[in-house]
Amino acid sequence: MFLALLLVALIAVLHGCSAAVAPSTPARLGRRQILEDIVNGMNTTANHATLLGVKLSTDKQSYYTIVSMGNMSFRVALDSGSADLWVVSTACSSSVCSSIPRYQLAYGSSTFQSVNSNNSLFNISYADTTFASGFIARETVYLQNLTVPQQAFGLMNSSNVTLNDDISGVMGLGFPRLSTIASTAANATPIFASMASQGLLNYPLFGLFLSRNETGSLTLGAIDASVVTNRSLIEWHDVVPFAPFNGTDGTTASYLQWAIELRQIWVNGTYINPAPTYSQSDSNTSLALLDVGSSGIYGPYQDVERIFSGFSGSRLVDQTNGQWAVPCDSSETITYNFGYGNFTLQPTDYLVGPVAGDSYYCLAWPAATSPRSDGIDWQLGQPFLHTVYSIFSYGIDTKEAPLIGLYPLNNATAAVQSPSVVSSYFSAASATVNTALPNYLVPTPSYTTPAYIFNTSVTAPPGLIVSSGLGASTYSPVLGTGYLNVTAIPTVAPSPTLLTS
Repeated sequence: MFLALLLVALIAVLHGCSAAVAPSTPARLGRRQILEDIVNGMNTTANHATLLGVKLSTDKQSYYTIVSMGNMSFRVALDSGSADLWVVSTACSSSVCSSIPRYQLAYGSSTFQSVNSNNSLFNISYADTTFASGFIARETVYLQNLTVPQQAFGLMNSSNVTLNDDISGVMGLGFPRLSTIASTAANATPIFASMASQGLLNYPLFGLFLSRNETGSLTLGAIDASVVTNRSLIEWHDVVPFAPFNGTDGTTASYLQWAIELRQIWVNGTYINPAPTYSQSDSNTSLALLDVGSSGIYGPYQDVERIFSGFSGSRLVDQTNGQWAVPCDSSETITYNFGYGNFTLQPTDYLVGPVAGDSYYCLAWPAATSPRSDGIDWQLGQPFLHTVYSIFSYGIDTKEAPLIGLYPLNNATAAVQSPSVVSSYFSAASATVNTALPNYLVPTPSYTTPAYIFNTSVTAPPGLIVSSGLGASTYSPVLGTGYLNVTAIPTVAPSPTLLTS
């Protein structure tokens, strides 16, 4: 996802794209067929906004939606921790590509445009050691009623990423600074940034709803009115800007990740002060990345170990992956606070499932990770995102800084779930984890903190409004300090004739 120099520091873990290829799947799905297996809908009165259905893959690793290009439709995994759009092409001959829909180069789409005669290469690497490589091109991309002309994207011809459910690629929703394609080709802004900067949306934001029944919605240019019924309850937080990288000529901070400051953690009412890895960063506060591309919740050992010390009978069971197990009848709650209200996870939110060899224990989130050199300590993936409707506001040049809005779907003061409720939940979900626990105590590992990769002499204050690279300056801001007008946020509602799988 980054150039080699920046790879180790900056990539967000994309857990949602590594799964077995489904056997005997068709090489290509028809447009009607592929649309009928996912929730779709839109408010037809909002011609600069749309609502796309999303669905959880069968391996429960990634949420995907539908994009159309070159008279073909593709399922793409959503990822807010990366910024590039890529799909498998017919130039790929490896086994990973053989049974999934591919972009048909031979069709000769009238809207296809080569870049440098298909010789501008991309190589996106993810922190789980997977990669996707190929060449860059341009194509008109359709997202329901939204049209993005001449969008730069990657045509993958080599990868060790395995995909199932006929998922053909990834749609990154991050900032351009995160993009490999944008750093390789001229005028190759990532897809959401492209829509925002060209003024193609009612407002430069997208909203994400991940329901507990494995479906949900992605709204572009508006928020889902069927989920957010009271816009005044949305809690807004500044996206954290980052200084230039060490060793570069940059003198101004800009946006890199959908990250916000994490202020407090509570375990069953006991306070844990998050300990940031780098005290020299501008905020001296732990940072949390909201990442739909991650199937779990991940935090630093210095915090995760203290969280599980608040659980009776908890134990570290996997030193490599930082995985803890707790008794399945645990009644603790885990609460995250970003400066205002509390967002509380109940046992069915943070428990992964009973262990096959010892059903007394359940694996649990968060898992612990070694320090990242970009200072992002927490990665709040799907288990956290199930508990909120999340809004990613891209900001407006010179007028409005990027913001993340969180609309609670869990009642933070609700009584804790009983063991019988948890047991019934896992029984219905058939959520047993096929693994064995070690029969010995696993010690907390030691680790080395890498050097901080940003230039600390350049300030990066929260709320920074940059002069370019955000939404078009023609937008009228409604979310800025002193003029928050939530009733002006555009909404879109699912069609009453939703197609479901």
